[in-house]
Amino acid sequence: MNSIGHFVSNESWPGTTSRVSDIINPATGGVLGMVTLASKADVDAVVQTAADALPGWSATPPAKRAMVLFNFRDLLKKHMDELAALLSAEHGKTLPDAKGEIARGIEVVEFACGIPQLIKGEYSEAVARNVDCFSVRQPVGVVAGITPFNFPAMVPLWMYPVAIACGNTFILKPSEKTPSVVMRIAELLAEAGLPAGVFNVVNGDKEAVDALLDNPVVEAVSFVGSTAIGHYIYSRGTANGKRVQALCGAKNHMLIMPDADMDQVVDALIGSSYGSAGERCMAISVAVPVGKDTADRLVAALEPRIRALKVAPYTDPSSELGPVISQQSYDKIHDYIQQGIDKGAELIVDGRDIELPGHEGGYFVGGCLFDGVTTDMSIYTDEIFGPVLSVVRTESYDEAVKMINSHEYGNGTAIFTRDGDAARDFWARVRIGMVGINVPIPVPVAYHSFGGWKRSLFGDHSIHGMEGVRFYTRLKTMTTRWPSGIRTGAEFNFTGGKDV
Repeated sequence: MNSIGHFVSNESWPGTTSRVSDIINPATGGVLGMVTLASKADVDAVVQTAADALPGWSATPPAKRAMVLFNFRDLLKKHMDELAALLSAEHGKTLPDAKGEIARGIEVVEFACGIPQLIKGEYSEAVARNVDCFSVRQPVGVVAGITPFNFPAMVPLWMYPVAIACGNTFILKPSEKTPSVVMRIAELLAEAGLPAGVFNVVNGDKEAVDALLDNPVVEAVSFVGSTAIGHYIYSRGTANGKRVQALCGAKNHMLIMPDADMDQVVDALIGSSYGSAGERCMAISVAVPVGKDTADRLVAALEPRIRALKVAPYTDPSSELGPVISQQSYDKIHDYIQQGIDKGAELIVDGRDIELPGHEGGYFVGGCLFDGVTTDMSIYTDEIFGPVLSVVRTESYDEAVKMINSHEYGNGTAIFTRDGDAARDFWARVRIGMVGINVPIPVPVAYHSFGGWKRSLFGDHSIHGMEGVRFYTRLKTMTTRWPSGIRTGAEFNFTGGKDV
């Protein structure tokens, strides 16, 4: 049975505790292995390792840091199939989904390879007589990342390539549900030439999280996960004087105008609502058709497509919908479905009670479709994090926009229309961080930044892109004057005078 510890100073480290957690295969419910859960003392030891590595790494020229990342990018591509298999075995998502996740992570590595250009400062000559002013961006220090189960490769890759490119040292606390792909990627980063102690992985639960949040040496924390936990991490981290970015929950709407291409809409919803079993913070979980005819056409076109989805484990090449991550998630999704029925929503497609020969203990939930959903129902208000799509009918475009803006989450949204005026009005008015125009999952490319509004983001910075560079660096500005024997009597005065 596979046993996973931690990764510290470019090698595996068992830690000092005997506490472990089972790693479950969600397709069978069986145990794949065990992961060690770090104690506070373990975390503090890893933080000290990262602190010891910081002076040497932060003094390394950015171009040399970039060379390590170039090597790392090549190794990720070389080992794509191996990494995808590790990821799918523990998460349950299909192999194409897993490879797509890793590919999006590689894009951030490629962005971070441009760090010499990204951290260039500014220079102003002669802000006063013989006085110059310039700025630089310097590393924050020892930083940490706390990442979720649903994207065990991609989300960490949104964090640490940018962080270490900027000269920081990094401690990753991944989900204990999906640790294997993280550990293998850590080995590849060491193989790429990263000095010992610059990147470390500490596996654990809340004890490890709290130790990172409380350790005074940790200067900044990045988090992706649920809103409840994100608010906790932001509150505790900032109370301890840390810089924190916490990317949290979502309830993403797709507004469908009467002129939309319905075939395109249905294709987009099948992928964005049911891909990765709906376990995405950018999944579309609410379809908002404008007008009765639009809604009727949408439901009629969606129903057969959802019923036809192939539910199977990742080992089946034809699988389109794998299991959800755990028994807890499985039970929660079933509970939400029943709540929707009890409140009067019409369950058009019921994905419960999926049974697969040989996988009777797996956590499979088929695609579900609700119609007649209203904004007071829990299946509308809450993030279900499963393959459940709700149709909320509206009579007008303005009613739809008002509803989207009224929701507590503001992560992503989309509009499908042929009308450029409607599209422009939508992105200008909607109070959401990421907007798609005929694009169902508007995740920005790596050189732009990812982040929501409202209760989908705590903190001032989004993730990756230039926002990531800003989060992982501090701005320092210098004002200089060099007295010289070449001239005499030079003065400087910022409020006016003969020498300004």
